[in-house]
Amino acid sequence: MATHKFKPTHYWNTLGTHPHVLKVAPGDTVLTTCVDARGLDHNDQQATPPGNPMTGPFYVEGATPGDTLVVRLEKLRPNRKRGWSGVLLASNVIDPDDVAKLAQAGDGQGRWDWEVDAETGTAKLNHPSSPLHGFGLELDPMLGCFGVAASGGQAISTATSGAHGGNMDYRGFREGVTVYFPVFAEGGLFFLGDGHALQGDGEVCGTGIEISMDVQFTLELIKGQKIEWPRGENQEYIFTVGNARPLDQCVQHASSEMLRWLTTSYGLDTAHASLLMGQTVRYDLGNIFDPAYTMVCKMPKKLLERLE
Repeated sequence: MATHKFKPTHYWNTLGTHPHVLKVAPGDTVLTTCVDARGLDHNDQQATPPGNPMTGPFYVEGATPGDTLVVRLEKLRPNRKRGWSGVLLASNVIDPDDVAKLAQAGDGQGRWDWEVDAETGTAKLNHPSSPLHGFGLELDPMLGCFGVAASGGQAISTATSGAHGGNMDYRGFREGVTVYFPVFAEGGLFFLGDGHALQGDGEVCGTGIEISMDVQFTLELIKGQKIEWPRGENQEYIFTVGNARPLDQCVQHASSEMLRWLTTSYGLDTAHASLLMGQTVRYDLGNIFDPAYTMVCKMPKKLLERLE
């Protein structure tokens, strides 16, 4: 098991079968960086065109279609002092009658800056004309967009998401989380980017506090385990991720993937897995702004431990 330090010089705005930047063995750790959603680096300089530029892809030896790629997010740290965010709510998350209010409030409301201090774990609004100037919030760093090369040789825009992952904007993708992706291409081809210093559920303003990051992750491989949609786990829950529009379709994907997980790994038949889901499942809203929405289905680990 090796540790690799990788400095990106080229970025991608699609997740597909692009030439890999580094080949690693299962169990290897990578230390790298990612630019923000507009392509600004740790020096706040334009390193690449905007549009959720991705670092990678990273090739995992032995990964073939039908396997599961395991990604352990070990370090997500903002690496500059300025972040930025959108201001106004997206028109699709409020009542149609209120959309006009957004237009009336639109003058000069595009993007506002935040002072980000990773050492103290705070972000303070830096917009002197606002009554909230200097207002502080606690950081909760996460990755907005990451995943693997999509199926069928597709190159899918980092603006959206699918079974391969992508722009899911789920605030649960933070340090300490393990994420599982289906492998669709040789080597898996793992990408990451779109760091957020903080973001509310849904990314309802179209951004989090966008910032570049230092990232550390470990890649592992489960041979012969085929999953349909991304999965994950933290200290409290296992969870599954569905990406689609309309909203009920991404709920269906996440729920079906959880049903598959419970029946293949926890010894439950469909009826008993359904019974437990019906009374104990929790849902988190990921992205509800971009072309595909994201829904996360969670099951508590304490409950599942009682099945062992």
